[in-house]
Parts: sequence; structure tokens; C-alpha cells
Amino acid sequence: MLISINMGKVTGYSCFGIQDRGTLFVGPTDEVYEGQVVGENSRDNDLIVNVTKPKQLTNVRASGSDEHIILTPPRKFTLEQAIDFIQDDELVEVTPHNIRLRKRYLTEAERKKKGG
Repeated sequence: MLISINMGKVTGYSCFGIQDRGTLFVGPTDEVYEGQVVGENSRDNDLIVNVTKPKQLTNVRASGSDEHIILTPPRKFTLEQAIDFIQDDELVEVTPHNIRLRKRYLTEAERKKKGG
């Protein structure tokens, strides 16, 4: 799984850099928190990612240096799909507006201490 390391709003710049590692469950401007599952890793392991990383802005401009980012739409789950998808160390969080996946232990330190 791809797991968020920070709280905040997802940026398109960070999604573009991460989308080649797997399928994203969040899109730009979505709110995320530490421990939230934000995507499915193309490999079997959990990968900690920063989906809130902004693009560094500088005063230097060059013609053609900025590339157009093309994002694949995020994968959205129904409640039944989310329950089928989660693993033993994950939970489904249901709110009136969202269905989110998260780790049972939100911080990386807790997950290492608990062995999951």
C-alpha cells in the first residue's frame, strides 16, 4: 500500500511523481492524514509517500522547463469494495462524504512497535 506520511491537501505535483508506483485512491485537493492509505503499491510492500509535497517555486523561468502533468483519475471504492480490499492491519473509515482506508496504527513508529 501507499501510505501518507503528512497531513494536508494532496497536490497534483506529488501525485504525478507517485502515480508510476501504483494506483492512487486520492486526487489533488483531497485532505489526507498520516497513516491514511492513499494508493495501492505495484509491489507487495507498504511504501510511505508524501502526497502533500508542493512544487518548489523559483524566480528562474525557462521556456519548456515546466511539463504538463497528466494524472490518472483516482480509484474510488464503494463500502463493499473497501471491505474486500483491506488487509488485516487496515481499517475502513466511513464518513458522510468519504470512504477512506487507513492503517490500524496511524504513525510509522506505532506500526513498527506493534509489528505491523
